[in-house]
Parts: sequence; structure tokens; C-alpha cells
Amino acid sequence: FRSGLFAGDLDTLAELAPAVQDNALLAEAGRLVMVVDALDDGDARAGLALLRSQPFAEPFAAIGRYILPAVAARAGDWDVALAPVEAPPTDIDALVLRHQRARLLDSRRRYAEAEAEFKVLTGSPLGSQLFSADYGRFLERRGRRDEALTLYEASLTGPSPDPEALVGRLRVLERAAPPPAPTVRESAAFAIKLAAIQIGERGENQLSAIFLRLADSLGPDDEIALRLGLSLVAARQEEPAREAFSRVTPANPIVYAGAQFGLGLSFQRDERNEEALAAFSRADAAAPGQNEVIFRLAQQLIAMDRPEEALTVLNRPSVNVAGQAPGLRLLRGATLETLGRLDEAENELWAALTAAPNEPAILNHLGYMWVDTGRRVEQGAEMLARAHAAEPENGNIQDSLGWAQFRQGQYDIAVETLEGAVSKEPANAEIVDHLGDAYWQVGRRREAEWQWSRVLTLDPDAERRAEVEQKLAKGLSVEPPVSAGQS
Repeated sequence: FRSGLFAGDLDTLAELAPAVQDNALLAEAGRLVMVVDALDDGDARAGLALLRSQPFAEPFAAIGRYILPAVAARAGDWDVALAPVEAPPTDIDALVLRHQRARLLDSRRRYAEAEAEFKVLTGSPLGSQLFSADYGRFLERRGRRDEALTLYEASLTGPSPDPEALVGRLRVLERAAPPPAPTVRESAAFAIKLAAIQIGERGENQLSAIFLRLADSLGPDDEIALRLGLSLVAARQEEPAREAFSRVTPANPIVYAGAQFGLGLSFQRDERNEEALAAFSRADAAAPGQNEVIFRLAQQLIAMDRPEEALTVLNRPSVNVAGQAPGLRLLRGATLETLGRLDEAENELWAALTAAPNEPAILNHLGYMWVDTGRRVEQGAEMLARAHAAEPENGNIQDSLGWAQFRQGQYDIAVETLEGAVSKEPANAEIVDHLGDAYWQVGRRREAEWQWSRVLTLDPDAERRAEVEQKLAKGLSVEPPVSAGQS
């Protein structure tokens, strides 16, 4: 039954529900499944009876309240479905129930009453954020396009623009037909989605995914599928998450891009590089100019040894602008370094550091480059020490600091620093290689050879493999320490 809740097979779950009555939590989940299943298959009277037999216990109480109007409407009990909401619109419960009532009044052609509810809803900041796009669709159906456009444009300002408002705005400008009024099932799905968002904000990712499965069972909805995918990822259900992301259509470019981005991240976590790249590329094509998508697309190209293509993405005129995110400059600098264009890399990394002077990742990258190339050893070592102090548990930064100590001939302290780095990143071939070099320099030759042998088991790149094999055969030839006075 538990696994079935994630899979979303309502018919099977409804059959299994009587078998879990001894477990209070699963019994409530089973009752909720039966209510939604009754709404789905047309036996809404049975669902309404279940819903009204007793209030749902937590964590299902909110969802039980939210779907009551839709279930009652489906059962034909319009007195219950359209019961006025007495509570003021100051909390989420009252807002959701008023929204359900507005939609149901619209379906009964009681337009003035529906609009009165929409006006109350959008009169509060939270209600405006959640329901303005739906009010805009209502206005479109009433032939009031100009008012709808004003609402949509207002919804696209501020820190959390509504993707649905973007689609609505384009529809009005193109004078396309307004969307039909929502069905009762769609209203129920919307209410369940809001309950899922609430419980997800409390960190209950598994319950959020279960609620969204219930909403998803009531009919296709791209936003619900996207949110389902995100909740399943948070619940560590990668394959079901990918299936949900893949069902999102391109109807809304922002929602589609979000789904493809989520799909790309999922493939990236499993090192399925070609699939990750394809998903990031689709996200980029659907919603150009999204910095996080551009960053991940370029990062993926770098991971696949395609730095020239990554640099082309990062150098787009719309991306390489004044005031761009320091993370984009960092990635561009790292890419230029990979291509051997060190002067350009240094300039880009310095610009990133100027914009974010205390960012450990930037301090680490520029500091390491300066030390490793001998360009500004003392400055670079100081920056690496700052980065390590800011993130002492970061093994990669600790490795950079240890390598700076090694390059300056401080071999004893480098051993201690690099041992700590390896303990944090035991499967990192480069860090293990560095520790082997440090052991060699302090006369611990057998331990050095053991570390180098370990490197060969950690899937190093061809260049590192050849270097390590050479060291195992002939020992380490170390360049003279770089001068701490270089700058």
C-alpha cells in the first residue's frame, strides 16, 4: 500500500484500503484514496459520505477540507458545495475554500457571485499570488480581455512571477480563445495541489508526492506533473520523478523548461551525460535567458569534454553582460583555463572575485590557478587559506590548500592538509594523487606508491593515468618549489 501511494494506482489502492485499517496513518490515507477514487470514477455520493463521516486527522486534515466542495458538487449536493466561507481571507484555508467556491459559482453561471469571491481573493497578497491568473481566465471568458491583461501583467512583476500569467498575457495579445471553465475534477486537483504545496513547505516531501499523485490521477495538468517530479526527487524517487517530468508538455514554456531542467539534473546525478545534455538543451530552447539553465548546460558540456561549446553558451551576448552572476564568470574562467587561455581566465576569475570577494569557490579556483602556475603564489595561497577557513569541511578546497603548501616546499604541513582532504574525498583521483606526491617528498615512499596505485582504481583521465604510471615506474620528479615571493 505504501509503495502504491507513490505509484498513484488509485484503483488498486482503493481495493487495498480496507486491509490497512489497523494502521491509523495508512487508514486515513486509504480513506482519502477512496474519496478521490470515487470522485474520479463518478461515484461521488459514496465519496461525499466518506468525507463527511468524520473529519480527517493530520496530516490529511487540510486536504479533506479543501476537496469537500468539489466532491459535494460532483455528488450534486450544491448546498454543501456552495456554502459561504465565513472565515476572513487571512489564512490559506479560507483562501483555498473561497477559490473553490468562486470556481463552482462560475460553473453554475452565477458570475457576479463568482467575481465577488475572486475580488476578495486577489485583495490579499497571498491570494493575489495564488489566484490572479485564474481570475484573469475568468475575465477572459466574460469578454473582459483588457482587465485580464492588466491582471496578468501585474502577476508577472515582483519576485515570483506566475508562469500561467505569462501564457495568459500572450493569449490575450494574440486574441486567442479563452480557456474553458475548469471542471469539478480540475478544481479538486487544484485544491489537492495546494495542500501538497503546504505540506511540502513543512519538509514532508513524501506526503507532498503522495498528495500530488492523487491530484495527478484526476487528469493531466502540467504544473501538477512538474511539482510531482520535484517532490519525488526530494523523496529520492528518481525514476518516477523522471516519468513525471517527461509528461509535462510544451504548452507553457516556463513550466516545460522547469520540467526539462529537473530531468537534466536527475540524469546528471546518475552521470547519464547525453540524456542530461539533451534535457538541459530543451530547457534552454524553451525558456532562453534563464541563468541557472545556462549554467547547468555549460557545466554539462564541460563534463563531457566539450569546452569550446560551453564557452559559446557562456559568451552569448545575452549572458556575458555587465552585472552577470559571479557563478557564470567563475564557470567561464574555468572553461578558459581548460582551453589554455590563462590570461583571459585570470581576468574573468578576477572579475568574479571582485563581484563576490568572499565566495569560497571563486577564492579556491583563482587561488589554485595562481599557485599552480606560479603567477601569484603568495596571494593565491592566502586566498586558499581564506576559502578553507570559510568551508573547512570542503575536501576539494582543502586539497587546493595542501597543494599550495606542496608547491611552496612545505611538505610536512602539506601531508597533514592533504590527508584531511583525502579523508573527506576518498574517491577523488586528483586528491589521492596529490597525497601520494606529498608522501614521496617526506620520504614515505611505500605509502606514496600505495596512494598512486589507488589512483589507478579511481577512473582517472588518460593524462593522469599516464603520469601516475610513470611515477610508479620511476618515482617522482618534483619541480623546485615556487617562490613564496612571486606575485
